[in-house]
Amino acid sequence: MEPVISIENLDHYFGHNQLKKQVLFDINLEINAGEIIIMTGPSGSGKTTLLTLVGGLRSAQEGRLRVLGQELCGASAAELTLARRNNGYIFQAHNLHGSLTALQNVKMGLELHKHMTLEQMETRSIAMLEQVGLEQRRNYYPDNLSGGQKQRVAIARALVAEPKIVLADEPTAALDKKSGRDVVELMQRLAKENGCTILLVTHDNRILDIADRIIYMEDGRLAKNPNAVAMVE
Repeated sequence: MEPVISIENLDHYFGHNQLKKQVLFDINLEINAGEIIIMTGPSGSGKTTLLTLVGGLRSAQEGRLRVLGQELCGASAAELTLARRNNGYIFQAHNLHGSLTALQNVKMGLELHKHMTLEQMETRSIAMLEQVGLEQRRNYYPDNLSGGQKQRVAIARALVAEPKIVLADEPTAALDKKSGRDVVELMQRLAKENGCTILLVTHDNRILDIADRIIYMEDGRLAKNPNAVAMVE
């Protein structure tokens, strides 16, 4: 079976001409369907850059990057837009719209699915909020939700369209220990139930045990982290 994400000899640069700086070096990685992969490493090591390339949020430059069988290296803006429809995104800042209720924020995750009626979108969004334990808060605005509740709304929005891949960047960074744990266990359960793949960037050693594999980045390269096994154990 072909990996969901296949990366070969991937290099990436920021800037141009004299300001051009290489930020990713010879990345090789395969991720299979249903895996939960945690990517860790120091700040500035290239984790978020790699996540955004996999997610089609910026164009890959050199090497090969195949996601769900589609080559993204050198992809056009239109091709990247299509690729992004297969993904759910969860960020450190939950990025909820303050003027929208929890339910309306979740429904935004279905905006690109033109085949669904408004009634179907609402029904699925309510069901998703129920799965994250917030059905009773569906008409609340973000300002009236706790940090953990906001992040659970963000998870519902990311998963409501049943994406094949979920990309998460520091989803527990702004949360206390219990809320952070609840959030990642929820992601883990829902991902397994829906058969989707998770690639999660984190500095939070408290959540490493949910991973099927841990990969470590340092100075723009995938490296061996001597502490990774110890942290999981």
